[in-house]
Amino acid sequence: MARTTPASAPDRRREEMRDFLRTRRARLTPADVGMPDAGRRRTPGLRREEVAVLAGVGVSWYTWLEQGRDIKVSGEVLDAIARALRLDAAEREHLYLLAGLNPPRREAGPAVPITPELQRVLDAWSPRPAYVRDRHWNFVAINDAARAVFGFGDTDHNCLVSFFTNARYREMHMEWAAAAPDVVARFRADAARYPDDPEFGRIADDMIAASPEFAELWPRHEVSSAIQAVKGVRHPEAGEMVFEGTLLPLADRPGTHLVLQNPRPGTGTLERLERLMARRGLAAAS
Repeated sequence: MARTTPASAPDRRREEMRDFLRTRRARLTPADVGMPDAGRRRTPGLRREEVAVLAGVGVSWYTWLEQGRDIKVSGEVLDAIARALRLDAAEREHLYLLAGLNPPRREAGPAVPITPELQRVLDAWSPRPAYVRDRHWNFVAINDAARAVFGFGDTDHNCLVSFFTNARYREMHMEWAAAAPDVVARFRADAARYPDDPEFGRIADDMIAASPEFAELWPRHEVSSAIQAVKGVRHPEAGEMVFEGTLLPLADRPGTHLVLQNPRPGTGTLERLERLMARRGLAAAS
């Protein structure tokens, strides 16, 4: 029996593209897109030439694209096709990926309170610290463990600002000076993702005025995309604790991350953390 050669990744993407475009076209009617209905159709949905007209591309070119041929395509054309086929944000992103292009970054919406489901995740992570921050590094939500461990209070509204201006946090951080350059580098990398957002510049200007260390680090133009970091704190009640932090992007909130701090194994952190939170719980109950 002859063996079939497995399809390459580009071939599989083109096959997926063919089926994806056909199914998206089939679910629309001329009335859906404001076109006159030209009578009975042998198959449901729009015709290829109608999609081509709506997208402003050649009929032959669109036919080749839907047939899965190896042709060049630009983001502008994909956007036009996405509009013609009434694709939602997830479908538009899928179309880009099938075409072998990086999807455009979705714009972050205004900060809104977290959902009850996400709040339950924060609460369930306790006694481990966790918080949610938006694209400007503003705190959206913080669990009680993060407040107890890192000293975040009611005046702490932004991760970057707290790192450089919260005296208690700075005193507890075991490697503050070593961590500062990477913190600034990660904030600059995030700012570069939103070049039209003036809020990053405003925050940086405020920090230059408020912190000599930030004012020295910001002009270096260093960038970092690290999504994991080790943080050690010397807590006045619990002693030394070491955490491994992980940033998890929230797909339904572009630019927003869930930050989870996990006790580093072999450091005794979990035991100290549990005792600290148990004492805090007893104090709150009394």
